[in-house]
Formats: sequence, C-alpha cells, structure tokens
Amino acid sequence: MSFDFDRIIDRKPTHSFKWDKYQGQDIIPMWVADAEFRPPQEVVDAIKARTDHGILGYTLPYDELNQSVVDWLASQHNWHILPDWIVWTPGVVPAFNVACKAYCEPGDKVLIQVPNYPPLLKAPSLNQCERVDIPSILIDGRWQLDMAELEKQAADPKCKLFIMCNPMNPCGSVMTEAELKQVAEICLRHNVLLCSDEIHCDLILEEGVKHIPAPALPEIEGKAISLMAPSKTFNIAGLGASFAVIPDSRIRMQFRNAALGIVPWVQVLGLVATEAAFNHGAEWRESLIEYLRANRDYLYKEINALKGMKLTKADATFLAWIDCSGLGVEDVQSFFEEAGVGPSPGRDFGEPEYARINFACAKEQLVQAVERIKKAHSKLDL
Repeated sequence: MSFDFDRIIDRKPTHSFKWDKYQGQDIIPMWVADAEFRPPQEVVDAIKARTDHGILGYTLPYDELNQSVVDWLASQHNWHILPDWIVWTPGVVPAFNVACKAYCEPGDKVLIQVPNYPPLLKAPSLNQCERVDIPSILIDGRWQLDMAELEKQAADPKCKLFIMCNPMNPCGSVMTEAELKQVAEICLRHNVLLCSDEIHCDLILEEGVKHIPAPALPEIEGKAISLMAPSKTFNIAGLGASFAVIPDSRIRMQFRNAALGIVPWVQVLGLVATEAAFNHGAEWRESLIEYLRANRDYLYKEINALKGMKLTKADATFLAWIDCSGLGVEDVQSFFEEAGVGPSPGRDFGEPEYARINFACAKEQLVQAVERIKKAHSKLDL
C-alpha cells in the first residue's frame, strides 16, 4: 500500500497548539513534536466507530488493548512483557512527574540527561527535588551520554532517580546495548532507579540501529521503568494515551499509588486509537520511517552546506538538533523566525546556540522552510 505523506493539511482552523503559536504571521511552525501527517486510516476508523456508538463514558484499559501493547513490543522490539506490567497514563509528561513523586522525597536529587525537552527539565523542581544534569557529549559525530559524570553524580546518596530519553530528544541518538548496560551498572551500583522515556522508540530512522527498552535488560529489569506511547509515531498526541511498563510489582505499586487522586484515567478515544494503531499500523509506520528518513537526509545535506550551522544526523525521531553557534547572530531563535521558520528554541533545552526543527511534514513544506533559511543565511556576513 502507498500512504500519502505528501498531503498538506490545513491545521490553522483547528486551534492547533503548534500552528496557533504563529497565528497571523508568515512563519512555518516546526517546533513542538507533533507531525503534519494523518494517522493510519484504521485509527481514524476506530475513533469514528467509537463516537458513532454515541456513549463516551468512563472506560478503563481492557484486555484486548493490553494485548495489543504486548504484541507490539514483542514484534517491534523483541521484548516479551506481561500485561500486568502495564500502567496507563494520560501522557509521558505526567508519568515522569509521577516517577519523581513515587521514588523521591522532597530534597532528593534527580539525575536528568541534558539537553532535554522542557517538561522533563522541570519535573524535579515541580516535585520539590533538586535537578542534577548529566550532559550529552558529541563524540565522533554521535551524541553520547557522559558516563563519567553519571557515575560521579549517581554516587551521591541523595540521588534516587535517573530520567533519560532513549532515543534522545533533541539529539536523536539511540543507546547501544553496551551503553545501556553501562547506565544500568551505574544505577544498580548506586541504588538509583532508572526511568527511561522511550516515546520515540518506534521512530528509528537509521538502518541497523535497534532500540532496547531499559527494563528489557535482565540486569536492571527490577530497577527500571519504561515510558512509551503511540502518540509520536502515529500522530495522536492530542488523545493523551501513554503507558509505563514496570516489571517489578513493588515499584509498580509505588508508581500507581503516587498517581492516585492526581492523574486522571486515559480517555476512551485514546485507548481505542492506541489499540487500532498497534494492531493495524505496522505497515503505515514502515512507510512513515522511509519518508522521515528521506526528510532527515535532505535536511542534513542542506543545513550542513550552510557556513556556521552543523547538524548531526539523528538515529531516530523526527527532530533535527542544529548547532548555530557559528552564525554569529545575537539570538538564534530570532534568526529563524525572521526567516519565516519557527523551530523550538534551543534555550528551552538549555542550549541557546541551538535550534530544534521538526521535519515530520510534507517534503514540499520542508523544502520551503529550507529555502527560507538559506535566503536568511545569505544575508549574514560570514
């Protein structure tokens, strides 16, 4: 089957968070990580069928839904889990905030891999904890976690939790098995729980690269949790459906208890859409990967041809983390916006000399954005 990722859909009348930011301005929004693609038709049909029924009352996760998650993780990641390990949450952001609440006391330290997306950076302070940054470093053209710093900081008895993104957001690297084992060894040695945000794990673009869910490592299965969702892959973030996979029953109960009375149930259409996506979306996802890979490669070539800008090719995600430190501009975000392109500001990730561009869009829109960037770049005195 062929899927129409080239179709441009007007989102301006829909109160889109992404498009409303630049309402009334000639700026292409390429910031927040939602895509410009329709989900698989089976997902749309499942939502329509549920709304046609007419009753949208309280609905708890059900056996067929949990089985769709079990089957998806087995087929896509060779990870064989039990349905009981799944804890549903209305988003990954609530989930890692629940993790801070569940596994830390006020005043404890939470290790955070940086750079990272803004809600994750804020999670420790929102839960009366101290954030300790673990940098990502560029080695031989690939972003990697600073293991020496992780070892150093994890040794502090006040550090109870390490939250990381794998695949990394915004850097786009996917941890190798050796890297993940090193993280696991450090966390186990210092009694630090590992919380792995893996929301982009189904968007591996580089051939030969494999995602390994953190709790899939036998060494750390009982001291790790994985946060996942269909939202990025199938572009259904507005339906608020995600899940934690927590193999250890005690750790799972702590997580559930911390969410009680604060975190609402996943709404019914999110559950329905997730089941349909995992049961019927594999072929659509394969085509999406090919399309995103072509967009990534085009953007990589064009950006790196511009003096003062550097883009490391991402293993995964639909996000490009662009080093603009060589441009000599006073404000990187202003440079892009004046060019007519709206990326995520690097300063929000802790790196003001960077910009993050979302390339999950029709190739035509991406080409238009690149031409705008090139035109603005040509006016710089470099």
